[in-house]
Amino acid sequence: MKIATWNVNSLRARADRVEGWLRRSDCDVLAIQETKCTDDNFPWELFERMGYEVAHFGMNQWNGVAIASRVGLEGVERAFMGQPGFGKAGTDPVQECRAIAATCGGVQVWSLYVPNGRALNDEHMPYKLGWLDSLKEHAQGIVTHNPDTQIALMGDWNIAPRDEDVWDIDLFLSQGYTHVSEPERAAFRAIEAAGFTDVVRPYTPGPGVYTYWDYTQLRFPKKQGMRIDFVLASPALAARVTGASIDREERKGKGASDHAPVLVDLAE
Repeated sequence: MKIATWNVNSLRARADRVEGWLRRSDCDVLAIQETKCTDDNFPWELFERMGYEVAHFGMNQWNGVAIASRVGLEGVERAFMGQPGFGKAGTDPVQECRAIAATCGGVQVWSLYVPNGRALNDEHMPYKLGWLDSLKEHAQGIVTHNPDTQIALMGDWNIAPRDEDVWDIDLFLSQGYTHVSEPERAAFRAIEAAGFTDVVRPYTPGPGVYTYWDYTQLRFPKKQGMRIDFVLASPALAARVTGASIDREERKGKGASDHAPVLVDLAE
């Protein structure tokens, strides 16, 4: 079985590319982030004509997550237990469309779009850290209850856990950029410590191996990217991994997303 994650940065804008990639990749399950759709304008027919079932969680033109599967789609969950919402000071928090799960071919797949902290002193940063801590507690609880559960936490994490995961770590640190701060990295490590393994890195070693390149300043041709899209697997699922790859080619050409698909091969 082949599973993948891809931040498509607007599904409707990239419908043709997504359809073409699914046909070429022969992917069984795709976790999608930044659909930027509501259920009413989600392109259901795109997936249905290729034999995929789809679950979507989106409310407006921002965020949005989905799972497309041709190996079954059961037990859909929109948001995880304890998932915090965001609200500016003096307003009630609103739960954003950033997490959806479904069991596909025996694997509980989570499509995750982790909040962007925006700036180290921005109110979105404590929201991001609290969001990740709640995710850790939820995922850890599932594995503790049943160690044989196969779980894939996959998506756009908006964190570069290692210095090699950004094109110029000195620039990031000197400018006080997000994604590489110690609190963010500690939150990522905490999920790994809870029993989840980055199953892609061993097959795509760095440095210089990225999943995201900003549209500005010719970042892609200059190879100035970041590794921020991950598949973290529970122990039972990690034991099934036979390979992984980052489809950098899909970042090329007109109308590409700023993220590349990340794929994992699983033994039956």
